[in-house]
Amino acid sequence: MLWTRWLVLLLCWGATSGEPKADERTSTPAEVRSDSRRQRSPPPVEPLDFGFVPAAVYDTHAYYEPGAIGILFHVVHAFLYAVQPHSFPKDLIVKVIQQNMGGIKIEEWRKPENVVLLLQWAYYQAGFLICSTVGILFVVLTPIIGMCFCVCRCCENCGGEMHQRQRKNTDCQRGFYTASLIATTVFIVLGVLIAHAANHNVSLHIKSTRRLINTNLRDLRTFANNTPAQIEYLTAQYTTAKNKVLSELDNIGPLLGGRIHSQLEKEVVPSLDTALRMAGAMRETKEALESVGSSLEILQEGTIKLKTSLSDERASLSNTLSDPACTNGAVSHTCNTIRSTVPQLGASADFTKLPDVRHAVVNVNNVLGTDLSNIVQKGYSSFNDTPRLVKDQTKNIVSGVKGMLDKIGTEINNFAKMFPVEPSLANFTNFLNQQQKSIESYYPQIDQMDFYRWIGCVAVLCMVVLVLAFNVLGLLCGICGYDKQATPTTRGCLSNTGGNLLMAGVGFSFIFAWVLMAIVATLFVVGGNTEKLLCEPLANRQLFKIIDTPYLVHPAKKNFLPGMLFQNPNIDLTIGTMYRDCYENNGLYHALQLETMFNINSFLNRTVYNRDLAKVFEGIQVDLQDVTLLEQAGRDNLINFANSGIGHIDYENYLAEVNKGVTLVDLLSFSADLEAQADQLPRGALENALKGHASSIRQIHREHVVPMEQAMSTLSQSIRQLQRMSNDLPVKVTNILSAIDAAEYLITHNASHVVKQETKGYIGTLVGYFKQYTQWVKNSLTAEVAQCKPISNIVDSMEIVGCSFIIDSVNTFWFGLGGCSILLLPSIILSIKLAKFFRRMDTEDVFEDGQENWN
Repeated sequence: MLWTRWLVLLLCWGATSGEPKADERTSTPAEVRSDSRRQRSPPPVEPLDFGFVPAAVYDTHAYYEPGAIGILFHVVHAFLYAVQPHSFPKDLIVKVIQQNMGGIKIEEWRKPENVVLLLQWAYYQAGFLICSTVGILFVVLTPIIGMCFCVCRCCENCGGEMHQRQRKNTDCQRGFYTASLIATTVFIVLGVLIAHAANHNVSLHIKSTRRLINTNLRDLRTFANNTPAQIEYLTAQYTTAKNKVLSELDNIGPLLGGRIHSQLEKEVVPSLDTALRMAGAMRETKEALESVGSSLEILQEGTIKLKTSLSDERASLSNTLSDPACTNGAVSHTCNTIRSTVPQLGASADFTKLPDVRHAVVNVNNVLGTDLSNIVQKGYSSFNDTPRLVKDQTKNIVSGVKGMLDKIGTEINNFAKMFPVEPSLANFTNFLNQQQKSIESYYPQIDQMDFYRWIGCVAVLCMVVLVLAFNVLGLLCGICGYDKQATPTTRGCLSNTGGNLLMAGVGFSFIFAWVLMAIVATLFVVGGNTEKLLCEPLANRQLFKIIDTPYLVHPAKKNFLPGMLFQNPNIDLTIGTMYRDCYENNGLYHALQLETMFNINSFLNRTVYNRDLAKVFEGIQVDLQDVTLLEQAGRDNLINFANSGIGHIDYENYLAEVNKGVTLVDLLSFSADLEAQADQLPRGALENALKGHASSIRQIHREHVVPMEQAMSTLSQSIRQLQRMSNDLPVKVTNILSAIDAAEYLITHNASHVVKQETKGYIGTLVGYFKQYTQWVKNSLTAEVAQCKPISNIVDSMEIVGCSFIIDSVNTFWFGLGGCSILLLPSIILSIKLAKFFRRMDTEDVFEDGQENWN
């Protein structure tokens, strides 16, 4: 039986037995745990696809539907329940087994505890005892009564006198006896048919029994042949986890470096973005300064021209108003009004006093000589180069891990090859083949024994059929040959033959009845108790509870099954749990709790993710000292920009001049008012002169004021833009440099915490793939590898063959035959009574003087 041990050890490989015990490596201080809650959660592990374990297809369908005869089976079960209504005596049987473990001795039955058990057993078997007693009395008394009856009849007593008294209700009695005998005969025929159907049902299912045997053995071979392929598939799927880990290691730069980059960019990228925006602000400052310079030149030149034009226009207008025509009383008021507005023709803003911004423009141009944007982009590139930096620094570690993973795969394969799988399974298959041949060699003997059994049952039924034949023939002859006009002494031959046949049936009934009842009583006791004590508890699994009772077979052995299989009765393994797991088609490793013999989880923890591999992973170090966010040239550029002088520009003076406007009065409004007042004057040279001045003022507005207003608008926008940019510019530059310094300090000094955190998450991802593999192995062995459905099928097949095929048929047989045996008693009485009305009598009653004398 060495191959069986190898097979069990083989099945041990490939499963996990539960959660591993807490290890010191996994323990975490309270302060670290509290800090980890503030850290971001690690990324979810990508689920791996290990495929499907090659499934075994079993052919046995351990299910039986009896069909029409099932109605008879239910009737018999109901009868047995009426005889034995008590529930299964589990506790009683357990006590009997435990108290008589050392063997039953007669003197020990006198002990009080055994007497109590005996009384409890008698109470449980009360129904069977009563029925058995009735059967025994029937067997004993029937031949005695038959012998006495025959002797009595020979002495012409007990109805043996061939004389029939004439009574008024003779026809009524004959009809009653005839009908009763016919009904009794019909019920006996029904009992014969029931018994014959049960007898035939046994022979009919012999072939089904062979089919169940063949399919169960074939399923066991399938189980043996598929198990190594399934285990090999489990070991091969380590490659899936390994390849995924290798893929993650090959991409350690984008993965681990990307995680580190994503964590640091929260501090780094904003500082670089601020510096990049400041580079853009420099260019905008230059453009604004240039715009201020050009606008200021236009305004200064325009101011001079405007002042000259307005001065000339004032002088000309004053000369016109000095005309004698303005002294006329009707015109003088209008001329005086116009004369009072002439001083308003003047420039308001004087841009010639504003300082230029050439010095600031020169400084800004010098600052822009250094391309700050390019320097910042270098900082971006240096920081974004973190994945490549991680890949280069972990190159040796990655190669070492790859070598260790290959070594682990080799260890797993070597471990699986330690067991002689093929020879063990070959021996098991040969054993099954030999057992099948051995079983098939008994098929002819079984067929022969079944034939003899069938003949014997038919012979028993023929006893009843013989009695039925005499009853039926007697009834036919008696009924057909009966003549109402004939007297008892003149009855015909056919009627007399019917009576004789009925009496012959009575004789055979006395001969066969006790034999039939002896057979019925024997089968009733055996079949009925087998049904109640074996088949019913097997169907509702109460029988398993008896076998699984702790300390049943020995006071020091808790469980029977593990003690028999593993010589360790303390394992919590029962037949009930094993059958339930196998019925659900779970794996044999789970059903037999083989983890108690070999903890595959510990093996996988030692092999798949061992201490050496953990140390290698923990040795991953990433140094970011080479990352430079902003070169010194960029820093100097920012400082020079802050000191470029744009903050010293007198923005308030600029804005004050811009807000004054170009002229003291709106020239268009002034010219319009001038024309309106000229219209009030009489037509003549004065009116025309004033209108000419209005036209000249409009021309001055168009040629000088409009361009200056446009230049002032541009100057206002540029000045305000420069004012905003220069507002706290040194502070802004200082903040930018401080943010960059803080980011560089974080990278060069404090990045180790981020690196450790992200490295831990990255390692957790890699370990997660191995955990997926071990968990998949555990789940596969629980439900898919070495599925032990054939074991539960064997139990169910034994129940079908033993109980459904044999015991139910045997119980139905004695039920039908017992009914026939009991009905033979009324058949005897009715046949004796009815034969008096059919047989020819030797004497009869004589009537004198035509008077009927009814006695």
